[in-house]
Amino acid sequence: MKSKLLLRIAAAFILIHLLGHTMGHLSWDKSEDPKQQEIINNMKSYKTDFMGAVKSIGDYYNGYSLILFFVYGMTIWILIVASANINEQRALISKLLLPVAITYMSFGVIEYISFFPFAASMSFLAGLCVMLAITIIKK
Repeated sequence: MKSKLLLRIAAAFILIHLLGHTMGHLSWDKSEDPKQQEIINNMKSYKTDFMGAVKSIGDYYNGYSLILFFVYGMTIWILIVASANINEQRALISKLLLPVAITYMSFGVIEYISFFPFAASMSFLAGLCVMLAITIIKK
């Protein structure tokens, strides 16, 4: 399998992850479970000072979720650009993509431990595809 294809497959895994993340982000604060909804309401209602900003835990949760939209989008962009330029810039691209591979495989482990298997599999497989692409590039 060619490294160009592996990078595009990795981008597709991250796009799937982004779409799932979008669905989760849009509905995280709406639960049919009354106990869970009570916790969510508490997360959103109590605000406290932290490092000079008065925010709720819900604000932080929402903010971190929004940051991930840009992280996923940036990564997709990097992978598409890298795949398009793989033949001209092999050494540079392999060096730039190593942290992407390690980061996404790490995301996969953290998501498996802290979230759920589907998210974990999308991240881990994306990281694995990037790592395989780097291996092929270096041959």
